[in-house]
Amino acid sequence: MDRLILTGATRIYGAGAEPMREHALVLEEGRIKAVVPIGRHPTDAAVLDLEGLTLLPGLINCHVHLCLGGEADPARVLLEDPPALRAIKAVLRAKQTVEAGVTTVRDLGGVDGIALAVRDAIRARLIPGPRVLAAAKGICMTGGHGWRFGREADGPDDVRKAVREQLKVGADVIKLFATGGVMTPGVEPGSSQLTPEEIRAAIEEARKAGRRTAAHAQATDGIAACVDAGIGSIEHGIFLTEPIATKMVTGGIALVATLIAPERIVNHGVKAGIPEFAVRKSEAVHARHVESFQMAMRHGVPIAAGTDAGTPFNPHGSIVPELALMVKAGMSPLEALRSATSVAARVLGLHEETGRIAPGLAADLIAVGGDPGERVEALDDVRLVIANGRIAVNRLKGGA
Repeated sequence: MDRLILTGATRIYGAGAEPMREHALVLEEGRIKAVVPIGRHPTDAAVLDLEGLTLLPGLINCHVHLCLGGEADPARVLLEDPPALRAIKAVLRAKQTVEAGVTTVRDLGGVDGIALAVRDAIRARLIPGPRVLAAAKGICMTGGHGWRFGREADGPDDVRKAVREQLKVGADVIKLFATGGVMTPGVEPGSSQLTPEEIRAAIEEARKAGRRTAAHAQATDGIAACVDAGIGSIEHGIFLTEPIATKMVTGGIALVATLIAPERIVNHGVKAGIPEFAVRKSEAVHARHVESFQMAMRHGVPIAAGTDAGTPFNPHGSIVPELALMVKAGMSPLEALRSATSVAARVLGLHEETGRIAPGLAADLIAVGGDPGERVEALDDVRLVIANGRIAVNRLKGGA
């Protein structure tokens, strides 16, 4: 794409509190060249007419697992699939994701280096998909949550080595399993696992390499240890407390709640084929999870959108079900929209690259019917997706 003009959008959600109107975007060499009043854009360029649509930054999902497929028991399917089939499925999930308007994802743990390979193939424009930040293997204690697919490590020195291993294979972010969780048999969400010393060692190694960190952290003590050590984001945060939320605000530490993950497990239940242990644990924490999300909102904790895509009946693609739950829990639609754009970009360290509409940023853009600032479900009506300057979806009149 040399130069492309996007014009005619009814409203443009860029970065400000109110949408822009009667402006056009000039895209050049995969980036946003300028935002100009309609009628002042160059005439020597291709034009896409977005009449009646809303234009906004491409959406960001801060927590996915491309190796998991959202089946009733995704871990069983992953373990049964041969490696080649795992990779093919991950490629298809990446395509499904970008076609839903999600132009950036953070993959927080998989197998066989698949997320890293998908990332590189998308970057090389071999396959369609969103920008991918990948964690390689998550780091857990021996027998802890995530052990079936993670790197088991015990003691600060072994944890340091585990982090270095992930850096060696090209991880963009380091994922820690600091506490128990729902999807691993034999562990509980309320139990701490990695020790404070192990957590500090991991974060120190990541910082030395200039990498951000994220922690699966559900138990109160585990969340606290991660926050005290300076983690980048808390994933799930089920047993959050008021004092911890205050520290998160002070430290600029984000919450990625993934409300949809236990919601889907509870709603479908054992009758749909979800393992009993996962249903039991999800039912036990479901209400507390929502309370912690609301607590974080009250305190002003940065909240970024993430779905934990790949867990039971939680497929890849649309991020809208998560945003709808965030609104149901008390966010305004505009706040939820920011959690999946500008806030998410800052949490991922990509705020100078994407998440807003501004000159110099990547051309990650979507056009939808309706007004998602009033109703987030409008994001399901995707008409145009441009990911890193490349048109991934064109359902405009006369579009290919």
